[in-house]
Amino acid sequence: MSLVPNMTRMWGLRPVTMYVINPVARTFAARMPGFGLLTYRGRTSGRVYHLPINVFQRGDNFIFVLTYGSESQWVKNVLAAGECQLRVRGREVHLVEPELMVDPDWKLVPRPVQFIERLAAGATEFLRMRAA
Repeated sequence: MSLVPNMTRMWGLRPVTMYVINPVARTFAARMPGFGLLTYRGRTSGRVYHLPINVFQRGDNFIFVLTYGSESQWVKNVLAAGECQLRVRGREVHLVEPELMVDPDWKLVPRPVQFIERLAAGATEFLRMRAA
């Protein structure tokens, strides 16, 4: 039994991602297709965080793949605040109305991503937000 609800296959890689991959990815995530740089505030510390993240735009909505599940601190912080900033493809977007979604068929993201992410992460949770 998992100690963390909705734990994905990627959960064990979090320390490597947080301390090795994310610092490097922050330098290019805001300009790469399929990625963005999420800026949000900690709900108790008030600290500002910058997280490189997979994100896909569908009209006015932005879909985040919850690679580590909905128990991740950034997800809790964004849900609590009800908003965040996203730098994507070199532009700033203010996002509002976060909504957790479960999509085991991965229909919310592009087909090539469905195949890769489903195998790697095993995630079925997503966060959808609307551009303000």
